[in-house]
Amino acid sequence: MEKVYDLIIIGAGPAGITASIYAKRAMLDFLIFEKWLPGGEIANSSEIENYPGINSVSGAELADKMVDHAKQLGVNINLESVESVDFKNDIKKIITDRGSYLTKTVIIATGASAKQLGVKGEEELKGRGVSYCAVCDGALFRGKTVAVVGGGDVAVEDAVYLSRLAKKVYIIHRRDELRAVKHEQEKMFKLDNIEPVWNSNVVSFNGKEFLESVTVKNKITNETRDLEISGAFIAVGMTPNVDYLGNAVEQIPGGWIKTDSSLETSVKGVYATGDVRDTPLRQVVTSVSDGALAVYALQKYL
Repeated sequence: MEKVYDLIIIGAGPAGITASIYAKRAMLDFLIFEKWLPGGEIANSSEIENYPGINSVSGAELADKMVDHAKQLGVNINLESVESVDFKNDIKKIITDRGSYLTKTVIIATGASAKQLGVKGEEELKGRGVSYCAVCDGALFRGKTVAVVGGGDVAVEDAVYLSRLAKKVYIIHRRDELRAVKHEQEKMFKLDNIEPVWNSNVVSFNGKEFLESVTVKNKITNETRDLEISGAFIAVGMTPNVDYLGNAVEQIPGGWIKTDSSLETSVKGVYATGDVRDTPLRQVVTSVSDGALAVYALQKYL
């Protein structure tokens, strides 16, 4: 007879790691799966200054601390990619690239990935000047001119980070004001080597073997111009990582998973946590709290 686990956690970012810590302390029989590297998207953040008790820390360092905490408790993170799920019965089935597993409850913690612009040259020059991670690739453009596309917190944080490495940083935004928190905006506007490009959309990324320029179009004047750059960092939002779910749980437009106050989805015994769910705030601190709450809730379910 095939083994039935108490819980399977899909994803080992802050939400999934926290869930594994709480599940271990609750002495649940569980598995946790991660498709890529444990730690999640926070590993791509240059600096985190709003996590309680820690004044400032790099995302990679905080991610490593979380993973180490779980491992010290005896949590084994399985590097397997979940391909599909079957939530039709009380006992749920999780199918990975290595096998299938049965479980009484599930925590979905697969987070979200950076959105693409979908413009000419983006796909062709990806990894050759076009990037979605300033922390990962910023050092490659030391002393050069780069651009950040976006106007939210991540875009502004990326621009500030890149300003320490690059000769000049353009920040291209489709509106005439940023959406980032005021504190971060003030920090950015004090820097001499950052130049905003307002009311503008990217038309194309240009270059033969590597990125050479970006063409932008002003929404007010309809004029286009080319900015000579060596690197472009796209920070225009996130898309939930839910392809493997199909229609297994209810989702709102955009693919975000709908949950109740206990983080339970439309399927009893299945919970969604962190950036993958429908939530007004996507931060490390909210993901961590989600992971704890989901385990608390599913213990009552069990």
